[in-house]
Amino acid sequence: MSSLAYRTHEFLTFHAVEVFKQAQALQAAGRDIISLGIGEPDFTAPPQVVEALERAARAGQSGYSPPAGLSALREAIAAFYTRFGARVDPARVIVTAGASGALSLACGALVNPGDEVLMPDPSYPANSNFVLAAGGRPRLIPSTPARRFQLAEADLRDHWTARTRGTIIASPSNPTGTSIAQAELAGLLGETRARGGFTLMDEIYLGLSYDGQPRSALALDDDVVVINSFSKYFNMTGWRLGWLIVPPAMVATVEKMAASLAICAPTLAQHAALACFTPDALALYEERRLAFQQRRDFLLDAFQRLGIDVPVKPDGAFYIYADISRWGMDSAQFAARLLNEAGVAAVPGMDFGPAHASRTLRFAYTTGMEQLEAAVSRIGGFLEGLRGG
Repeated sequence: MSSLAYRTHEFLTFHAVEVFKQAQALQAAGRDIISLGIGEPDFTAPPQVVEALERAARAGQSGYSPPAGLSALREAIAAFYTRFGARVDPARVIVTAGASGALSLACGALVNPGDEVLMPDPSYPANSNFVLAAGGRPRLIPSTPARRFQLAEADLRDHWTARTRGTIIASPSNPTGTSIAQAELAGLLGETRARGGFTLMDEIYLGLSYDGQPRSALALDDDVVVINSFSKYFNMTGWRLGWLIVPPAMVATVEKMAASLAICAPTLAQHAALACFTPDALALYEERRLAFQQRRDFLLDAFQRLGIDVPVKPDGAFYIYADISRWGMDSAQFAARLLNEAGVAAVPGMDFGPAHASRTLRFAYTTGMEQLEAAVSRIGGFLEGLRGG
């Protein structure tokens, strides 16, 4: 077997996609399915963004942009970080084809074949896959509720080896919705820097924080490599637009890679994204953030009543990472029965690493309150049946 086939064989499977396919099949057969599975906001791009796209299309602004993105968009992204306590030079911003494009460029620039990259278990599975695609070796470090399912300084001291090149961490995190406290993040960054490693920081959900003012890792360490996206906070999943913020020394290298691998991010989407930063659009995004917070609070209260354990209260993103071990089945069986018997889709924990795979489910509150209320009613009936059985 070739080395390429070996690495491909190791890629993690997205069970969330399988759940989505099963839910679609049931819907096609006439079942009413409520999806708390795929992490895609039910909100869509605001009218200002759609209008900006139409104007750009009518003006013929659909040619290639510079590989690093439109200058005006890079400036708007850099200015956006002032609300997160960081000052960013627009020259360090690379606009990408979604956060996936940012991850691909970052791992291609930072990870050499054989390099080991540490990340928490649980974590977003694509992070491991991008490390594998660069020839590296992802190493998942089991975390616990006591650590909010995040890495800690002690983890780096205990698990860093001669092969370790750096870390990938997310705050807030998919699947847990938990953030890393600033003091703890500072310790992680300092520990990594002391070892000569890189920190690749996933801040895709930074704008969707609910319990306090969020701060970027760039406010603590200017050498952190940050990825972000227009998909989640800005509700533009299918527009395939994201960004990467890199230290000055990496800019030229990453620009060359961007030009070679993708030429540029979708240009019309870039022109449209400029409208995300207008006062009216930002006010709408704040209303939507508060709506997500309301949904979180509703589900947390409902799960407590129903007997679904949530080991750590999520303070960001739009996920609840729940422990279903008390119900006498593993997460795959629980998810399958919940979908088929109650018509509610959720993602089994095996997507996010082995440490908690068998006993956890991720619920995404990316649907409206009416649907969430119906989902809670169905889940309650399903659990009542389990009790009776």
